[in-house]
Amino acid sequence: MTALASAPAMTTSAASLAESPARFLDLVATEWIKTRSLRSTPWVLAFITLFVIGSAAVATLSDKAAGSEPTSFLAYDSFSSPGYMTLILVAGSMGALNVVSEYGSGLIRTTFAAVPDRGAIVLAKAVVTALLWTAVGTAAATGSFLVSQAVLHGHGAAVPITHPDVLRPLAASALLAPVCALTGLGLAVLLRHAAATMLTSAFTLLMLPTMFSESNRWSADIKHTMVSAAWTRLVHTWEPDPASLGYSATLPGCWIVFVLWPLLAITVAVVVVRHRDV
Repeated sequence: MTALASAPAMTTSAASLAESPARFLDLVATEWIKTRSLRSTPWVLAFITLFVIGSAAVATLSDKAAGSEPTSFLAYDSFSSPGYMTLILVAGSMGALNVVSEYGSGLIRTTFAAVPDRGAIVLAKAVVTALLWTAVGTAAATGSFLVSQAVLHGHGAAVPITHPDVLRPLAASALLAPVCALTGLGLAVLLRHAAATMLTSAFTLLMLPTMFSESNRWSADIKHTMVSAAWTRLVHTWEPDPASLGYSATLPGCWIVFVLWPLLAITVAVVVVRHRDV
């Protein structure tokens, strides 16, 4: 009688456990396992970090070879544009890959079946992507600064990391990676196809800003809403010339761009994924 009485209780407990919703931290852990299990992930992260640092070293060495003797901190050496333009492309593509790889393999159907709250899945992916690429961006920005200053130290032109002109470009360069990765993730949820997402990400983050100049107000206003243009302004350590014919972005406006792009991309992705079929 005892065994018969305990069986329904065990069945009820198992059923309630199976029906209990997954905790958000469990979803984050699951998405981290998925990201880590991609064979290309550690190689790509190591490559782009070394590439950004190497670009800073090459830019600084070229600058010194040309005979330039800076008397203050020059951000275009420590945070070389070619390195960070490549970082934009890679971060956006890798952020998208976390989603389109699941759509391509069909694993996303299993994920949505196991966790009906699709919005929570997207947010968990966003958390993992943000943390991972913030770490990568911080390592790349810090490394490129230190390598650049090591080169300049031999010429008596190095500045410490506590220099007042260093913090803003260092923070902007570190945050550029997660901003682009989250934007790519949001585009991937919307488009769901690898090729379309990669092309859209590259066009939006890299090519579109080059179509607009700062010579006209309307054109400058559009350009200043782009991530790459905001980063370029944030790493500049000089103030715009009031007598210039060009229109320069404001620093608070650039930080707002850094916040709005990933926020809007993830928000739209969460709304869309909750209101459509797989």
